[in-house]
Formats: sequence, C-alpha cells, structure tokens
Amino acid sequence: MKWGARLNLVYSSTARPVVFEGRMLIRLAENLSLYGALTEEDRRAVGALPAAMRRFPAGEDIVIEGDAPAQCRVLISGQAFRHRTLPDGRRQIMSFHAQGEICDIEGLLLSMDHTVTALSPCEVAFVPHVALETLLEAHPNVMRALWRASLIDGAIFREWMLGMGRRTAKARIAHLFCEVFTRMRMAGLVEKNRCRFPVTQTHLSDALGLSVVHTNRVLQELRGEGLIAFRGGELAVLNWAGLQAAGEFDPSYLHLGASRR
Repeated sequence: MKWGARLNLVYSSTARPVVFEGRMLIRLAENLSLYGALTEEDRRAVGALPAAMRRFPAGEDIVIEGDAPAQCRVLISGQAFRHRTLPDGRRQIMSFHAQGEICDIEGLLLSMDHTVTALSPCEVAFVPHVALETLLEAHPNVMRALWRASLIDGAIFREWMLGMGRRTAKARIAHLFCEVFTRMRMAGLVEKNRCRFPVTQTHLSDALGLSVVHTNRVLQELRGEGLIAFRGGELAVLNWAGLQAAGEFDPSYLHLGASRR
C-alpha cells in the first residue's frame, strides 16, 4: 500500500491489521489550529498525511524512553501521559495529553528521553517523520503552529516546576484541574462543565510530588468546598472561580490570547 492511499491500517495487540477508512488526522489539524491560523489547504494537507493506526489499552506504553522513532504518534482518541521512572521505581509524571496532540514530537530530532503511556484506551496514528517533514517544508503555517505548540509545552513545564517547588498541595491539585479543564475546553472536549480525565490518585500523586494519602485528603477538601466532583474518570468543575482561587491559577502561561501570526 502506498503512503498516499486513502486507506489506513488499524492495529490492535490482539488482532491482525484491518482496513480503516477515514481522514483520522483531521484531529491533528484541529489541534494545530489552536496554535496558529491554518488555511483550508493546510488543513487538507494535514488530514491527508499517511498514517497507520494502532489501539493501545490503558497502561500500555505508546513510546518508550531510549527509542529513536521513525514515526510521530498522534492521539486520535483517548488520553496519555509522559513520565520518567527512577531505578527504585518512583515515577514522575510530567504532562497529560488529549486527542489531537502529537505525544512524541521530540522524536523528530532526538531520541526519546521519557516514556509515554496510555492513560485510557487510545487510538494512535503513526505518521512517518519523512512525510511530516515534507509537509512542514511545504506549509509554513503548519510549521509555525507546531513550533508555537512546542513553546507552550515548555511554558507548561515551567509552571509545573513552580507549582511543585512553591505551591501548597491543595493549590497544586486545584491548579492541575484548572489547567486540564482549560485545555480540554480549548479543544472542545468539555460539555456542561465536565470533561474526561481518567486519572487515579496515584497518577495525581506522581504528577504533583505528593503522597497518595495527602492527595486523597486534598481531593476530599476540594469536594467538601463544592469546587469539584471527581469520580468515574470524569472531572466536573462546580465552582470555577473558587477552583481558580484555590489553585492560584493564572492562565497567561497557556498564551490563549496571543497573536497567531
């Protein structure tokens, strides 16, 4: 099959490849449009990228530290997280990812220095680096949007460092919920003040440098104050102003209103 064919392969860990029809990378175009103005031609080019798709169950690694991938992995559905683990097994989660995002863009130029794992069942499109590089050369708007998204990722990492170094446990958790909710809303994944965020208390603890016991205590406090409901893998924000205040959340680091030249 040629890369340019309009059929894509779906892989699962338990079944032989089957044929999948559809322009699954439209989700990537929608995500990139959040970071830069794309023309209709740009969107069509992104949607037409060659890709093979694989399904990952929750907990399975999508890309592993030390890999030197020849393909980018784009989340088509589901959520994932980046992390590194110390030799003694202690894990640090560094970010969460939702559908439409490239979760290993570093692999274009570098070997992977972290692992990406499925947070929920995921469908992931594998796009050859050579195809993406060709598109970026031909479509500078897409390159600019991808570059801006990478810069904002850096801003998010800096905000997380500030939070873990200086914020209280309550502020860390409230801030993370504000960030996730804001980013999900940007991507059109919030409905009636609710969004999917299927983390466990262990995930939250590993992301925020807290013990599970402390995390549980803070979650009960946020619920008791009527700020959130958090159960069954769903986050509901009941009092946005209160949650924002509890997390000392200023969304300026997400650069939501910055120019998209």
